[in-house]
Amino acid sequence: MALMMGCHTVTAQPKAKSIVILYENDVHCGIDGYTKMAGLRDAINRTDTAYAAAVCVGDFLQGNTTGAISKGQYIADIMRLMDYHALTLGNHEFDYGVPRMRALLEQIGTPVVCANFYEAGEPNPVYAPYVIHQYGDKKVAFVGACTPETMILEGYSFYDTNGIMLYDLRPKTFYDLIQQAVDAARKEGADYVVLLSHVGETPQSMGFSSHRLVKNTRGIDVVLDGHSHEIFEGVMVKNLDGKDIAVTQTGTQFANVGKLLITPDGRLTTHLIKAKDIPYENAAVTATVDSIRQMVKTVTSEVIAHSDYRLVVSDENARWIVRGQETNAGDLVADAYRYAMKADIGFENGGGIRNDIMAGDITYGDVIGMLPYDNTLRRIMVTAEQLQAMLTRCTALVPVLDGNFPQCSGLRFTVHSKSHTVSDIEILQEDGTYQPIDMQRTYSVALTSYNHDAGGFFDCFKKCVVLEESTLRYYEALSDYLRNALGGTTGEAYAQPQGRIRIVED
Repeated sequence: MALMMGCHTVTAQPKAKSIVILYENDVHCGIDGYTKMAGLRDAINRTDTAYAAAVCVGDFLQGNTTGAISKGQYIADIMRLMDYHALTLGNHEFDYGVPRMRALLEQIGTPVVCANFYEAGEPNPVYAPYVIHQYGDKKVAFVGACTPETMILEGYSFYDTNGIMLYDLRPKTFYDLIQQAVDAARKEGADYVVLLSHVGETPQSMGFSSHRLVKNTRGIDVVLDGHSHEIFEGVMVKNLDGKDIAVTQTGTQFANVGKLLITPDGRLTTHLIKAKDIPYENAAVTATVDSIRQMVKTVTSEVIAHSDYRLVVSDENARWIVRGQETNAGDLVADAYRYAMKADIGFENGGGIRNDIMAGDITYGDVIGMLPYDNTLRRIMVTAEQLQAMLTRCTALVPVLDGNFPQCSGLRFTVHSKSHTVSDIEILQEDGTYQPIDMQRTYSVALTSYNHDAGGFFDCFKKCVVLEESTLRYYEALSDYLRNALGGTTGEAYAQPQGRIRIVED
């Protein structure tokens, strides 16, 4: 529009618009939140006051029954409608194997960014390190990063049965690869660089964290984080140049939707919105979620047991405490393994037990939701020395929550959180008493295929001899235990943890 003012002609410039990037991390099949996020994005775009888009920071294909019974297909069906501008890989995208992951991501159709995921020995990454989107006259680059710890957590996807590496997340050059991607995006004209970082805030077994990533790089404007399931709107971390960079994380299962605002004058702010408080929905996403929910219900609604007590995996802040202390759910699962495989000892890593089961009737879907992977059970032979070494290694991060923390049956022990040692290891006897471990003998151990040879328990049992290979999936073992061994009720025995793991600060 041109306005005549005296002898001067003034052309009114279009009002500059902000950019809003909505983000989520670690949804883990919490499908109800997708329509809220898409609805909010659509509502912002309808106002024509900002350019709005949405991105995903990983761990979406797995996490509860919806993912487990479809091996991720139902999640892909929903995400195909989300019109994300970018997504990066979480460690749990690898749970069904790389071929399955790649097929599902192709169906979703979203640009996948990951600067450090390579086929072993190849010079170029599997997916693009970054993608650039233009919003008005500004270009925003989304760079992707996946924690190298995935090579341990989901080792079966990275190595064949002979231990030959198939895929690589490049832990030795991790920070360098991210920096290279940032530099390339800047060179291509990006005005802002947003890092989609499925790395987490608590340093894990390989020592990586998003804080450390920021401290080792420059040129990133904001980090949208994931992996550690924490909730914070924006923690400032200084990068290599001493500049404060905001790192933000939404929690898990759509506890919140994140909102990154980039104003026309270049200010960046991050904010969290409780998903339940978002009044908008996307009609297509809602219809698909409702259809999938009905299909899942048909499969999973059968009641198999009852519990008067909540079977605890997480605390009131959605922290997976099963990864750092004994819980009644951990006791129950480990007992089910020991019962199913007729073993001396049963183990499950805390990271393999995903969701609480609330007090009341327990359905088959509840059981799959608690144990959603495709793992089968094995009975192996373990020396007392190997057993002691495993307990020491897998509790060494206490009180930090770690997926390798061992929930157990048939033994009890003490963890010393400051000296990072274990003591007082005792084995359950047939008469119901506990006796000190005999360091001269071997024990039979029931565990999942994952925890034997695919990366669980830090590979402590990888070389142990297999006594029995079962086709029984771990959620089937729990279902059978609830039905048959317990007669359809958990009873008073599982009201509280049974005192198998004692943690002391010395």
